[in-house]
Amino acid sequence: MSLMKRISLIFRSKANEALDRAEDPRQTLDYSYQRQLELLSKVRRGVADVATSRKRVELQVNQLTQQADKLTGQAQKAIEVGREDLAREALTRKSGLAQQIQDLQTQHAQLQAEEEKLTLAQQRLQAKVESFRTRKETIKATYTAAQAQTRINEAMSGIGEEMGDVGLAIQRAEDKTAQMQARAGAIDELLASGALDDVTQVGGGDDIARELDAMSSTSDVEAELARLKASKAPEALESSQGDVLGTDAQRSAEGETR
Repeated sequence: MSLMKRISLIFRSKANEALDRAEDPRQTLDYSYQRQLELLSKVRRGVADVATSRKRVELQVNQLTQQADKLTGQAQKAIEVGREDLAREALTRKSGLAQQIQDLQTQHAQLQAEEEKLTLAQQRLQAKVESFRTRKETIKATYTAAQAQTRINEAMSGIGEEMGDVGLAIQRAEDKTAQMQARAGAIDELLASGALDDVTQVGGGDDIARELDAMSSTSDVEAELARLKASKAPEALESSQGDVLGTDAQRSAEGETR
């Protein structure tokens, strides 16, 4: 197979596939039904035209028959008055009319046969069109129902284009959520292990540093407290001794008074 034949075959196959996808059977059926109606209308016009021609032939036959009868009467009158020559002329004309009448009757018979044939064809075609219309509506309803059922099944199974996109969007959202949760957990672990510094915490450092700082702060507090207690202890002793001496002097004064 030559290269051009292969290209032509590929082009035709793809064009056929594209046309199949673009074709809607319901529209195709409606178009076919419309074409059949147009054909039926043409057949009806044909029957009407043939019937009109037949009728015109009938009128011509009637007119010629009347003329022939008139010539017969004229010939009889001519014989009565002794004008045989006129009678012969009238009969000669009548003979010519008779030939025309015979020809017209032949045409009339042919037209009548054609009219009957077209009428029968019209009736058959009309019956077929009606049958096609009923079948067309049935096929369209079945196709619409099958199409709706297919869409419902695709939506339920998630293989449809729209629901497929929704399913992919949900999957992407779940993946991103899981990724963010994993990242948040990893950062928490890194902060807890000290691999990362917490910029919001004053002083920063890891847990050990913070614990050491806390211990240092506690030691400082305890040392300061002890120093304050130590500085306050002599004053308290002097104050307590003063209180004791004052109490003894008061008791002596009360004894002397008694």
